[in-house]
Amino acid sequence: MAVTVRPLDESTWDAFAELVERNNGIFGGCWCLGFHADRGPKGVHPREVKEERVRTGHSHAALVLDEDGVAQGWCQYGSPTELPKIKHRRRYEEDAPPWPDWRITCFYVDRRHRGQGIARAALGGALDQIAEAGGGLVEAVSEVTAGREAQGRFLYSATVELFEDHGFARARQVGKHAWIVSKVVDP
Repeated sequence: MAVTVRPLDESTWDAFAELVERNNGIFGGCWCLGFHADRGPKGVHPREVKEERVRTGHSHAALVLDEDGVAQGWCQYGSPTELPKIKHRRRYEEDAPPWPDWRITCFYVDRRHRGQGIARAALGGALDQIAEAGGGLVEAVSEVTAGREAQGRFLYSATVELFEDHGFARARQVGKHAWIVSKVVDP
């Protein structure tokens, strides 16, 4: 499938929102807010919170569009200030790595398009967007899947193997199958 990767911004908001709504709010209604400092004011729908953050430049993602311009997946990234929540925080902080400039926190691929390279395209797009924004140290906390059966619902942070295919190196293990991976992206 031919795809295009574009930044999540005002011009792609409708495509992103349609993907989320088509998939029941993503991860139980998260709207990709789970790694932000908060999910917004009480009583405000997550869609409104996410849209405001996108429109004000406080939410970043590489959005993957198919040949018809329909969004099929994304990779969320941002500064550690924008995305302070991480998986395995307690173990992460025991021997914290160098403070990153950027953090990649989650991926989503429409169920009908999994296994077709959408996450790979999203990660490549996110790295390109990070380079355009000045580059720097990029980190993620992801899961090793080689040699084991991994539940898809736990792979919202993609796989260590995917990150390694994009030049990331394992920094330190922080969970049974979870690793901090990092790489420096040139501007």
